Amino acid sequence: MSSTLTPLSEIADVLRSAQRIAIAAHVRPDGDALGSVMGLALSLRAMGKEVYALLEDGVPTNLAFLPEVATVLTPPYADFEIDVAVALDTATHERVGEHTKAALARAPFLIDIDHHPTNPGYGQMNHVDGTEPAVGQIVYNLLQAGGFPITDAVMQHLFTAISTDTGSFQYSSTNARTHQIAAEMLTAGLDTARLAQLLYQTHPARRLLLLRAMLNEMDIRAEGRIASWQFTRALMDEVQVQPGDTEGLIDTLRMIDTVVTAVIFEEMPDGKIRVSARSKDQRLDVSAVCGQFGGGGHRMASGARMKGPIQVAAETFLTALEHEVRRLA
Repeated sequence: MSSTLTPLSEIADVLRSAQRIAIAAHVRPDGDALGSVMGLALSLRAMGKEVYALLEDGVPTNLAFLPEVATVLTPPYADFEIDVAVALDTATHERVGEHTKAALARAPFLIDIDHHPTNPGYGQMNHVDGTEPAVGQIVYNLLQAGGFPITDAVMQHLFTAISTDTGSFQYSSTNARTHQIAAEMLTAGLDTARLAQLLYQTHPARRLLLLRAMLNEMDIRAEGRIASWQFTRALMDEVQVQPGDTEGLIDTLRMIDTVVTAVIFEEMPDGKIRVSARSKDQRLDVSAVCGQFGGGGHRMASGARMKGPIQVAAETFLTALEHEVRRLA
């Protein structure tokens, strides 16, 4: 398999020549995953192609307002045939999920488009660019390179992808092209104010209950430089949490002026602990710390899975993280 940066124009040629296409992204999809999948899917459908949008865990409730998300398929998948499969925003092939990986394998040709630097390039074509702030930005560039339709619905999805993965254009990965794309969408008539309100100013009461619990229970250590929270199954059951409810909560921990890194530990149904880590100091590479526990991702945003119980996993991870934080001047 080639791990080269396949030009987007060549990927566009392959998609143009295919008729039946499956598009997928990682489990527990966020705004970039869902937005990229649906942005590409809706553009290809506008060209008359048969497109299957696959997400192992379905559409998170906080993004259910986006257009045509009801067309997203979840396991068990029907026995459809496909010419080309596309994996978006997924650092390893396995991260699409067991059933989705099997469905993508029906295609003789796989395209891997991503911005996680750890992605090994598992497709026959790979466009993995760790400098891109969001896969939604890559997909937008792909659509332009191919001259594919960019409808209002496509823009809603890709703006969501770009906005959420750049922290609403705040993260250091945001570049001039990011703002240029937003300007092009505004010029084309996209109502970005409405999207921003739905994304950032419209939450169920459950989320506020989670925020209250996090603020009450957060742990601050390393002279205020590390903030963390242990999100237990007991609290999930009490609040009746839904997928998407926790999106962005970690950014509140990171807001503390002395904090350079924030971590949330989440108890999973299988007993594993999901670790989400963020850095706001370029010198602190949280992907390296997550890598010590079999995880990875971006320098400033990364994750891992650890064995429980949650208190032990948290202490183990925070000890390793504190070691790195104390190396900073």
